[in-house]
Amino acid sequence: MKANEKELSFEENIKKLETIVRELESGDVMLDDAINKFNEASTIAKLCDKKLKTATDMINKIVKSDGTLEEFEVEE
Repeated sequence: MKANEKELSFEENIKKLETIVRELESGDVMLDDAINKFNEASTIAKLCDKKLKTATDMINKIVKSDGTLEEFEVEE
């Protein structure tokens, strides 16, 4: 991503991924363009994965009454 570009939200990135997938599935993309789109999609997927992991880590912590964080574990 270029320094002057704003970071897209998770939802914006998902929409962009969906667009790229539709373009690639159409079969109307030249090979060089398909490779570039695949690489772009891979980068976006990694960014989305990182955001999901960060969100999961934040959700899995509970703030105790003394203000400290504690891991939240669900017993099944």
